[in-house]
Amino acid sequence: MALLMLFASALPAFAHVQQGQAQGFLTGLSHPISGLDHVLAMIAVGLWGAQLGPPAVWLLPVTFPMMMAFGGFFGLLGIPLPGVEVGIALSAVLLGLMVAREAKPPLIVAGVIVAFFAVFHGHAHGTELPPGQSALLYSIGFVIATGCLHGVGVAIGVVHKWPAGRVALRFSGAVVSLAGAGFLWSALA
Repeated sequence: MALLMLFASALPAFAHVQQGQAQGFLTGLSHPISGLDHVLAMIAVGLWGAQLGPPAVWLLPVTFPMMMAFGGFFGLLGIPLPGVEVGIALSAVLLGLMVAREAKPPLIVAGVIVAFFAVFHGHAHGTELPPGQSALLYSIGFVIATGCLHGVGVAIGVVHKWPAGRVALRFSGAVVSLAGAGFLWSALA
């Protein structure tokens, strides 16, 4: 996973690249990991899914990229979504709280929470498509990167099996939530 992140952060070679093709995919792949607010919220989805167990452990990390792609599509079309930065910050606050509290709502409620916030993350990604790059490849890149971040959260969440691991996850959730509060403060300032 670390190697994948390393390769994703490397600058693309520009030899013999058609305008927008490889660049679009690589830009999309690196975009979700370029902002701590996105990274923390997406890892928190995986952590929460791991805490909830099957089927949430796969359902939440699948729901998020699907709805994020939906929000990204609207962003690519230029359809405005009010409060995107506030929605992203609130996602870190609330998802962090869910992990910190080991919240176990009904699966449909957890899915709706994740889907709701995914639209904000996707819209932010969609509106930031660099000019001249392939929207499709850019979108595929940011969906793959998001899935990888969820996978990191699920992998870390395996420690939920042990009492000390549960405490560590709850502490991690509190850290995510506090960071989200900082993001929210910045978004409202």
